[in-house]
This record gives sequence, C-alpha cells and structure tokens, in this order.
Amino acid sequence: MSREKPSAVPRAKQPAKAAAARTAAAAPSFRRERALIKRGVWPVAGCDEVGRGPLAGPVVAAAVILDPARIPKGINDSKRLTAERREALFEEICATALVSVAAAPPSRIDRDNILRASLWALARAVRALPEAPKHVFVDGRDRIDVPCDCEAVIGGDGLVLSVAAASIVAKVTRDRLMCRLARQHPGYGFESHMGYSVPVHLAALDRLGPTVHHRRFFAPVAAAHVKHGTGLEPQPSLRLEPVEVMVQAEEIVEAAAQVA
Repeated sequence: MSREKPSAVPRAKQPAKAAAARTAAAAPSFRRERALIKRGVWPVAGCDEVGRGPLAGPVVAAAVILDPARIPKGINDSKRLTAERREALFEEICATALVSVAAAPPSRIDRDNILRASLWALARAVRALPEAPKHVFVDGRDRIDVPCDCEAVIGGDGLVLSVAAASIVAKVTRDRLMCRLARQHPGYGFESHMGYSVPVHLAALDRLGPTVHHRRFFAPVAAAHVKHGTGLEPQPSLRLEPVEVMVQAEEIVEAAAQVA
C-alpha cells in the first residue's frame, strides 16, 4: 500500500522589516575608537578622501576627531546618504568635532599620479588637525605618512564612525567646490556630475575642450587636448606650487574653494 508523500510545508514568510534588516548594510560604529580610548589612546582620528575617479577637480581629504560625548546621530558612509542628509550631518560634525581638510589639485595629480596625490592629501589633512591624534584610521589599503599609529581599514567608511564622518566632510566640501567651478566654467555640468566621466561631461570635453581644472593625463582629457590642439605640456597656471587646503571646521568650504 503506497503512502502519499507529505506535501512540502512552505516556510513561514519572515516579516518584511526583518528581511530588510538582514540585507541592509550595517552602519559604522564607534567600537574601534572606544577600544583605543579604554587603552588610554586619545585623540583618535578617522580620515577619508573623495574624488579619485573624476576627470576634473581636486582630490579632497578630510580628517575628523569625534567628541565621544557629542557624536551626531546618523553618521554613515557618505555614499549611503542623500545629499540633504550629508549637508545636515556636515554642519553637525563641524559643530561638534575637530575637523580639517586638505586638497590635492589637478597639477599634483598630474605630477604624482592619483594614488600618491590622494595619500598626500590624506596625510596633510591629519597633520592639519587642531589637536594631533595618537592613532589614525584611514579608509582603504594604504597607510599614510603621519607621526602617529596609522591603521588602514578596507571599507573603513562603512565600518569606523570617525572615517564615515570624514567621508561626509570630504564629500560635501568637494561637491560645494565643484558647484563653484561650475559657475566659473559653464557648460561642463560640474554641478551635477562633480567632474566624473559621464556622457554629458565627455560631450562637453569634446565640444569645449579641457579647463585648467581637468586632469591632463586622464585618457578622455588627454584625447580632448589632442583634438583641441592644446598639447599635454603643463599650462602656466599649473606650474605654480600646488595649493594646499588645511583648515579648521568653520573655514572648510571657503578655503577649499580657493583651490580653484
């Protein structure tokens, strides 16, 4: 006598909120900083940069020492936040933390390459902090040249709270700077794509040619120089010493704009 196979019992559907919580990326925490504080290591800074990939504009780096007693709520990797939320957190971070910014302009990027220019800017931002840190967390694989312990954390802007704060400061500062460059150089769309290699930017490069704010040895910019007959030798404005931006929180945006 044959027995019927028991019908498969469907799994109970999990609440949508629980499923979303599992798939959503965890927010960065202050755990690593707190562990150092317990060992007597303080101040602890986080640093991050933005702008390695664009065809135009500087790489902007920021360093942040959060006040453990006044940490703004909602700090996260800048890429996970809306522009409006980044702006609000930028103001809160600058009001409660020690903050500094440094920028590597296109002239330094052309001279040193993008990686070295980025590491230079990160180190300058850390050295410009109002109080010298005893430990630094930096986003990425590479440690930077600073006079204290330095720990590179891959994906640090999504793991370490002070690095996430630095990512917000760097992103907002650079975006504001690129909006200012957009007013100086209409037609390129800097205010929308922030200098990245998107179709509207490539079309503007082809139509208008490069500005002094473009990175001359990035392939699309080099091709535009050839088309417009401007060559690849540095222009007079690029022979100047690279502009360094190292400021305290209340001066960040205005000083960063001077890179242009």
